[in-house]
Amino acid sequence: MSEIEMDNGQGQQSNRWDGYIDWRNRSAIKGRHGGMLAASFILVVEVLENLAYLANASNLVLYLSRFMHFSPSSSANIVTNFMGTAFLLALLGGFLSDAYFTTYRIYIISAMTEFLGLVILTVQAQIPSLKPPVCPLVDRNVKCEKVDRGKAIMLFTGLYLVALGVGGIKGSLPPHGAEQFDEKTLHGRKQRSTFFNYYVFSLSCGALTAVTFVVWIEDNKGWQWGFGISTATILISIPIFLLGSATYRIKIPTGSPITTIFKVLAASIYHWWISSNSSNVVSNFSTSSSYTTRAREDGEYSERKAEIETLTEDLKFLNRALMTTARQPWLKSTIKQVEEVKCVLKILPIFLSTIMLNCCLAQLSTFSIQQAATMNTKVGSFKIPPASLPVFPVLFIIILAPVYNHVIIPFSQKATNTETGITHLQRIGIGLVLSVVAMAVAALVEMKRKRVAIQSGLMDSTEPLPITFFWVAMQYVLLGSADLFSLAGMMDFFFTEAPDTIKSLATALSWASLAMGYYLSSVLVALVNRITGSFRHTPWLYARNINHDHLERFYWLMCILSGLNLLHYLFWAQRYRYRSSGNENQIVNNRQMQK
Repeated sequence: MSEIEMDNGQGQQSNRWDGYIDWRNRSAIKGRHGGMLAASFILVVEVLENLAYLANASNLVLYLSRFMHFSPSSSANIVTNFMGTAFLLALLGGFLSDAYFTTYRIYIISAMTEFLGLVILTVQAQIPSLKPPVCPLVDRNVKCEKVDRGKAIMLFTGLYLVALGVGGIKGSLPPHGAEQFDEKTLHGRKQRSTFFNYYVFSLSCGALTAVTFVVWIEDNKGWQWGFGISTATILISIPIFLLGSATYRIKIPTGSPITTIFKVLAASIYHWWISSNSSNVVSNFSTSSSYTTRAREDGEYSERKAEIETLTEDLKFLNRALMTTARQPWLKSTIKQVEEVKCVLKILPIFLSTIMLNCCLAQLSTFSIQQAATMNTKVGSFKIPPASLPVFPVLFIIILAPVYNHVIIPFSQKATNTETGITHLQRIGIGLVLSVVAMAVAALVEMKRKRVAIQSGLMDSTEPLPITFFWVAMQYVLLGSADLFSLAGMMDFFFTEAPDTIKSLATALSWASLAMGYYLSSVLVALVNRITGSFRHTPWLYARNINHDHLERFYWLMCILSGLNLLHYLFWAQRYRYRSSGNENQIVNNRQMQK
């Protein structure tokens, strides 16, 4: 009888997902929790969440300049700082999900926070006394009273509560979806890659509604209606997310990964310092590093090939953390910990190489909209709001994402005889190339737009220029295509290559790259204005009238910087070696990208 009970116990144990629980903190069961059904709830929620966020972010620069009376450059910087902060806070959401809470709980808390921020913005947009006095824009050179004091506090409180909520959602929702698949199997890894592709598809579906219907409402019915729609949308997304609770498998937090990273780094530096003053270190190191990693560490076992069994030769400096010392026993590290820190450090150059791409994407929310606002936006008898320009790349992504997943990927898998076909790093590289081309096109289009303004004598007029906004749409399509290739590639790459203890945090690097890109855009604008202002009476990007700016020069600068960044990326991508199972065969393809 005892043997039968033991067999039943082993069977029940093998039927559970190790390291995962359900929403009631019980063991997650195979066949009941996880899979594409669970991930489908997350994809629907992302449509609603991105609609709520992008409906305001895409048009915010015009709201700040027309109703809060900030200058074009100040409005652009406020928007980029707001969006940058939102995406940077994804790191906080990812860290808390990995270390202390779960992706499930972080999403719910973050959605409620974003809801509160949108309520504040809706109330301010609705009540005239909470905004600065209306300023008729008959003349672009008339200076209006800018929002200040309590009204400004209310504005920025609402904006940054939204940013905090968006950051938490971006840091928890993608890894929550990716965790629904078993990465130990080929089928599970393929489903996870499909999830990331359709996650970008869901982002685009939400964006399509945001930049068409909601933006039209904001421009024609009032911003209080736009904020109200966003508020209702994020509120609806919460019960939809909860409907999938019974199907989710939720990863158990493992404690702060930052502690391990700093311990390994501190131990490496400490032993390096000791080695310069001692001759006995070599014998200590050889003794301590000769052991092998236990098959079961802390009672857990993983069949992934990424589990560390031997010490690698990469980043040899970190191997010093394995040296034994009686003085500092808390610095003692295992081979597994050292190799995990190496994995984190090796993906950082790839992360840094994507920041410039997102700096280019930041222009779509700022200067590109201001360009379109001066042009003819009519299509027949219908007038398209300038903030609806992102509809072009969004539609392109909605069409291309399924084609990429069901046509391009299977074809490339057969052609290359590899698991992924097109590697993660190749996808990111394609995005970087497209960003260089997009900035060159943007500069040429701006030169043409200003030439038309001069020839038409409309440099200081509020009348639309006799040039269609479809010229600006070209840079939207190019950068939208770059975003499709790079964002899905980055999320899949960071999630796959990161150690198990920091997958949410690593996935959040995709959003942190966006944040750094937006911040870099603000820094470049300020730096360009300061430098050009010191050599000229008027900086390149400081006029209230964009016709008097030198935006084309700024775009050429962005093109040059993007080209240099592409070379920097190729240097690191050529040398990167994949660590996870199913990706080792990507090394050859990754090097072929350089030829």
